[in-house]
Amino acid sequence: MDVNAAVAAAAAIAGVLTGVIAMLAFRWSEREQRRPTRTSLHTDPVLPPGVDTVLSVLRSSAVVLDEADAVVKASSAAYALGLVRGGKLAVEPMLQMARDTRRDGEIRQVELDLPRRGTGRGEALAVSARVAPLGSRLVLLLVEDLTEARRIEAVRRDFVANVSHELKTPVGALSLLSEAVMDASDDPEAVERFAGRMQIEATRLTNLVQELIDLSRVQNDDPLEDAEPVRVDELVAEAVDRCRHQAGTKQITMAAGGTEDLRVWGNRGQLAAALGNLVENAVNYSPSRTRVGIAARRVDVPGGDLIEIAVTDQGIGISDKDKERIFERFYRVDPARSRATGGTGLGLAIVKHVVASHGGEITLWSAEGQGSTFTLRLPEAAAAREARDRAQQHPALDEEAGQPVPQPTPYEPLPAPEVLP
Repeated sequence: MDVNAAVAAAAAIAGVLTGVIAMLAFRWSEREQRRPTRTSLHTDPVLPPGVDTVLSVLRSSAVVLDEADAVVKASSAAYALGLVRGGKLAVEPMLQMARDTRRDGEIRQVELDLPRRGTGRGEALAVSARVAPLGSRLVLLLVEDLTEARRIEAVRRDFVANVSHELKTPVGALSLLSEAVMDASDDPEAVERFAGRMQIEATRLTNLVQELIDLSRVQNDDPLEDAEPVRVDELVAEAVDRCRHQAGTKQITMAAGGTEDLRVWGNRGQLAAALGNLVENAVNYSPSRTRVGIAARRVDVPGGDLIEIAVTDQGIGISDKDKERIFERFYRVDPARSRATGGTGLGLAIVKHVVASHGGEITLWSAEGQGSTFTLRLPEAAAAREARDRAQQHPALDEEAGQPVPQPTPYEPLPAPEVLP
């Protein structure tokens, strides 16, 4: 009897425990069903509706921070500028602005200079940062890169200062000379001498204004709108004729070669002005009884052939420190000599812009006391390529003229400078 009672009691206890466990399991299952999963947490929107779309179309770099200063959203530009690293905002001043804005809700803006990533030369990025609250717990940071705008502003400021200085010199000289003419009205020889000086200064002023106009034109116009195949030998002949008198005065020999059957694609007027400036500089900065050489050749490169036009002189040469600035506006290697020859300091700047707008480049080799070589590399005209291809298929005769195909002559650098007897 006692055994049966014990078994019944054990069975009752086991039943109660089973019911309790079943009830706990049921409640735990319901709780798990109501609890959000990791996937639902990941897919639930963190940003307010529409903000993600707006940030994706902004030109500025955008970063959204939560209440723990963790990055919730960052644009690719923000990563490129180095603003975000390892899921954190890496710029301490911007991080402090975000914390201040989160605390008081005020919009803040500041301009900063940031170190450029991947360089050890001390270059800095100029940026403008603006911080504003986004909802109740998020902060929005917008960063705009001002580096290029500042560089352009510096170039514009320097250009205006240089133009003012260059215009002031001949204008001031004309004013003084006019007063001298008035004071020497009873001295015909003095009047004639001062009038001659006035003509020189007026010519210099005219040249300066014209080159300013030319520089503005090559910067603003698209030369390829009126592009055409241009014969290199015609450009060289025009450049030589432009400087023939000045070269003859200094007994400078001008030689050209290798320019036959070569054509470049571009604006004839601008290309002629660019090459003419190079030849004129070579003559101006060469001693008397030396040589200036102009040579051209075709260079095979991937994507299309290029035409090289090299202008070599035996002049004073250019130092290494001057090579970096030689193509700047109004920069002169020898200011005293440049003023004596009537130079404005704009010639090489015009050459650089013309070549760049034609899809080419200009290179410089020079050594002090050994002369200089400026080399233009311009795309070859398509018509010239087609003619060359026909000639290669029939190497004995040209299909159109029935004459032997002329072969370009490769140029060689001029020898070391020497004064011709």
